[in-house]
Amino acid sequence: MHKHIMKYASAALAAISCLVMSLQLVSCTTTGGSYYRNSDGEVFPPDKSVTYQAKDSEDGTLRILTLNIAHGRNQAANQLLLDKQDIEKNLVAIAQVLQKTEADVVALQEADGPSGWSGNFDHIEFLARKAGYPWYYRADHAESWLFSYGTAILSRLPVSEILQHSFKPSLPTFNKGFLLTRVHWNHDDQAGLERHIDIVSVHLDFSRQSVREEQIAELTEVLSGRDGPMIVLGDFNSEWFSDKSVVKSLAENAKMSVYRHDANDQHTYNNKYRYDWILISNDLAFVEYQVLPDLISDHRAVLAEIKWIAPTAAYSDDRH
Repeated sequence: MHKHIMKYASAALAAISCLVMSLQLVSCTTTGGSYYRNSDGEVFPPDKSVTYQAKDSEDGTLRILTLNIAHGRNQAANQLLLDKQDIEKNLVAIAQVLQKTEADVVALQEADGPSGWSGNFDHIEFLARKAGYPWYYRADHAESWLFSYGTAILSRLPVSEILQHSFKPSLPTFNKGFLLTRVHWNHDDQAGLERHIDIVSVHLDFSRQSVREEQIAELTEVLSGRDGPMIVLGDFNSEWFSDKSVVKSLAENAKMSVYRHDANDQHTYNNKYRYDWILISNDLAFVEYQVLPDLISDHRAVLAEIKWIAPTAAYSDDRH
């Protein structure tokens, strides 16, 4: 089966809905607005029905995870084929993984708000409450009467700033974008050292190289004025060794690192393609990095542990 056939099938169903609406003179918006949900720092415990085994983390490290949650459909062909109970069950499985890994910050893509095609409830609020994340944000990049989805971030660390950006329309595929949160990371408990760090959840177009290049240019322009350490992670729909790789372009132009760019055991989509990446600025370094085996989406989750290093460290795309 062609590597993109499932993505095209899902997009085609939504595209048909937009076409029907346009014929009926009903608006279908794919440029997307912004919509954020958060708990204003309200701390609530994880759902007691979700069991997991805690995993120790090194002091002073930041544990981050990225996952395209595929609108809560897991391995199904399309979320329209599932009822609300099925989608909730799939999201509970994702929450279990988040708890097991004890990720401090989680970047999500294909993250739905209340949408007719995926159960009519906010998937991000559901995940935040099931997994115990007091700060949660979602940016809608594609919206219509049938769907409302985009990128999202869950955080156990305090958030002081949020920024969302929808890329310019990319019809016939639906619009993509990114969400940035600035979190406060206490990376040295004994010395009381705290830094702010920008964490960006991004999703790029799956169908065309030219569109991905334009989207990376938009991303780079928006982020160029930011100061301090940064992590950009998400579904890039691009591999390192593909022609004109946008991942490689971003890493080289922004002087960011990836983990083992030439690894052949880091596939995140269809057990063959490495589309999901974590890029870190040159004042950070990888301590651990792994693609998780859990089948909770059509993508695999990527988990990394990050540490702070001297800002003068040399750039390397293999540093760990």
